[in-house]
Amino acid sequence: MAAITSTATDGASAPSTVKVWDPFVRLFHWSLVVLFIAAFVTGDEWGKVHEPVGYAIAVLVALRIAWGFVGPRHARFADFVTGPGTVLRFLRQTAQMRAPRHLGHNPAGGAMVLALIATISAISATGYMMTTDAFWGVEWVEEAHEAFVWVAIALVVAHVAGVVFASLEHRENLVRSMFTGRKRAP
Repeated sequence: MAAITSTATDGASAPSTVKVWDPFVRLFHWSLVVLFIAAFVTGDEWGKVHEPVGYAIAVLVALRIAWGFVGPRHARFADFVTGPGTVLRFLRQTAQMRAPRHLGHNPAGGAMVLALIATISAISATGYMMTTDAFWGVEWVEEAHEAFVWVAIALVVAHVAGVVFASLEHRENLVRSMFTGRKRAP
């Protein structure tokens, strides 16, 4: 992965950047943000919008899971899925403002990706179940669907907080990198 140096208008060299997030990962991320908000807002009231949005989310998540096995380096689960001990050690380092910078997902970010994929998959599964004859009107399925939505919202809040904290800790705009695909070179 070659670094690219950009030159500022005054001729000074700006920090080198490297491509980290491929177009699919970025499109997946921002599409999921928009679709999740749309699904939340439409809820029970606008089923004609809510259901197709839910199916679109399910397709996106299925594609992201596949991409986690065949996509480029930083999109692959093998690049960022670690054990619980590594995640806990990273969180301790983060609390002490001593966490190492990672070019791709850090261990906590990797755990968050898995938690969000699992939770959104559960939302999709229970949402689909509610459309079938076997589970139409079954209270526990509806309650599980809503509970998973609130778990997802809590995870999103934690995710955003982690992004803000890591951006401050490492002096790097992680939100911008999810738009541009580029991060500061190591």
